[in-house]
Amino acid sequence: MRILVANVNTTQSMTDSIAAQARSIAAPGTEIIGLTPRFGADSCEGNFESYLAAIAVMDRVVNYPEPFDAVIQAGYGEHGREGLQELLDVPVVDITEAAASTAMFLGHKYSVITTLDRAVPLIEDRLKLAGLDARCASVRASGMAVLELEEEPGRAVEAIIEQALLAVRGDKAEVIVLGCGGMAGLDEKIRQRAGVPVVDGVAAAVTIAESLVRMRLSTSKVRTYATPRPKTVIGWPLVAADVPATH
Repeated sequence: MRILVANVNTTQSMTDSIAAQARSIAAPGTEIIGLTPRFGADSCEGNFESYLAAIAVMDRVVNYPEPFDAVIQAGYGEHGREGLQELLDVPVVDITEAAASTAMFLGHKYSVITTLDRAVPLIEDRLKLAGLDARCASVRASGMAVLELEEEPGRAVEAIIEQALLAVRGDKAEVIVLGCGGMAGLDEKIRQRAGVPVVDGVAAAVTIAESLVRMRLSTSKVRTYATPRPKTVIGWPLVAADVPATH
């Protein structure tokens, strides 16, 4: 089984970290391929960057030259999963929905801890669109920018733990969800300090994607995610001959 794990930003080191977390949870025989978009922002923290990332991820995935069995979109709250579902005949799993749905198996209410406060409304809207907001106790910001998660991991963990404890004590959350792909691999440290289950979206998405492939299930094509109708689309697929496609 081969799963593509697409980072939504252009920071290669973050792609590497996300892919490493995915490999750590993947079952024997599952090959994880980390993909970095060929264009876009080095971090996604707002609507402009997120919509740009949606196009960049679709471009990167449709230009991947070898067969694959599933795709994971590794950006929390970012747009684009629906577009991939129209384009592909394999399962597409978004870490936002994977993490939130997993959390609901573990407790009555969950809270999401994300990066900057400006990302909070985007995540709230995404959870509402997915029908996962009813059991969300809160979405809290750690105050750490996406790239700071790599630059200052110690401070990032402390900031996330501070908000996790506030969510548990003040918002009555029983499960914590890590609301950023760049937080991949931090779940155990936070679990030890917060005293509640902590769900990493990348790990949750890998497990769900593997299960869908094993059950031979994929996206329904009868209506909402039907293959795009044949028509002239100027400039698509994008070609970036001078930009190496890394993985």
